[in-house]
Amino acid sequence: MSSLTVRQLDVDLSRGFGRRWLGGDAYRTQLFNALSMTFPIGEQMFIDSLRAIPPERLTDPGLRAEVKDFIGQEATHRHMHVQYNAELERQGLSFVTGDRIARRVRRVTGFSVRSRVAITCALEHYTAMLADGVLRHPEWIADAEPSLRRLWEWHAVEELEHKAVAFDAYRAAGGGYWRRVLWFVHVSLVFWFDNLVQTAHNLKRDGALWRAGTWASAARMWFGRRGLAWHMAGPVLHYFSPRFHPWQHDNRAMLEMWLDRNSSAYRAVRTTTP
Repeated sequence: MSSLTVRQLDVDLSRGFGRRWLGGDAYRTQLFNALSMTFPIGEQMFIDSLRAIPPERLTDPGLRAEVKDFIGQEATHRHMHVQYNAELERQGLSFVTGDRIARRVRRVTGFSVRSRVAITCALEHYTAMLADGVLRHPEWIADAEPSLRRLWEWHAVEELEHKAVAFDAYRAAGGGYWRRVLWFVHVSLVFWFDNLVQTAHNLKRDGALWRAGTWASAARMWFGRRGLAWHMAGPVLHYFSPRFHPWQHDNRAMLEMWLDRNSSAYRAVRTTTP
């Protein structure tokens, strides 16, 4: 049986949200907004890469079921972030890195299946690191508007829940060490460059790009006691181990705690039995 559950979140983003929905903090708001902008195209790429694996490679019925529910979860995330991003567009924030990312994704569809899944593994490792931080360090988004805090926490839970599916599918497809880590280096550079450009554009549109308080917030978010840089350093290096597997860092208790405490915030749509 699949260990994943496809869920529908009880959040209505059609009502909109504040321009600085994250505690009035321009930098943190626009950093998370920049991430959201990339998610629909990224999540579709993840779905397409796993669908491209020949069925005869997925001989384990449990893994086949998890791939199916991985696709279901990512499709739900994509739907929610399309709504989120529509509100950002209404607020005057444009997805300036979108065309470049779309061209890159079109090139990726011509790569080998193993390379496509290796790219998905790399990006899934970053989403898992960020998801772990959202739940482990609640101060990152504790002062967010309730609907947005719920959305980001729900997304984080499901990213952690399925964090090993692409990795396991990559190995089942015959993927090896060097392809995995070389694509991770490339993806790391591209992912953070795109996020920097998009965040800066969002801040410029928000009128906060050149304010000292904006960059003081950025310094705290990245290099404070529980900042992003320190949170990600260990997991990034761990990815280079030949023995790496996502569940070597077992954070299931943390996500199960959120699901128990927020059971009224979502409903299960599907769990797959092979």
